[in-house]
Amino acid sequence: MLFGQEHVQKYRETDGEVGHDWQGTTVLILTTKGRRSGQERSTPLIYQPYGEANLVVASKGGADEPPLWFTNLEAEPEVEVQVKGDRFRARARPATPEEKPDMWRTMTGTWPAYDEYQAKTERDIPVVVLERV
Repeated sequence: MLFGQEHVQKYRETDGEVGHDWQGTTVLILTTKGRRSGQERSTPLIYQPYGEANLVVASKGGADEPPLWFTNLEAEPEVEVQVKGDRFRARARPATPEEKPDMWRTMTGTWPAYDEYQAKTERDIPVVVLERV
């Protein structure tokens, strides 16, 4: 996470005026349904547009386990996305092995630390494709 729920709140209150541009990159809000609790959980994530979709990375800073938002969307791929003032439903899926190299380059282009995160773990860090429904 970036700066957690305060980031989500400021982003929502200002339609991304505060929080979309962050440390030289861009941030969206991803809302998943908790796979156990059923409660909605919103997370600020670095993203990049990619064709008609948006990409995010399930890095958790290079931890050996994936972030909770990723395990939630594996269980329920229907998510809500907010990019600035645009809120929409999307279907989330991991990039295919064929898609991932180019998508990974897109994401490391905006946040080079993703390469460092991948080097810290045996886990293959997924790029997640968010496709508007």
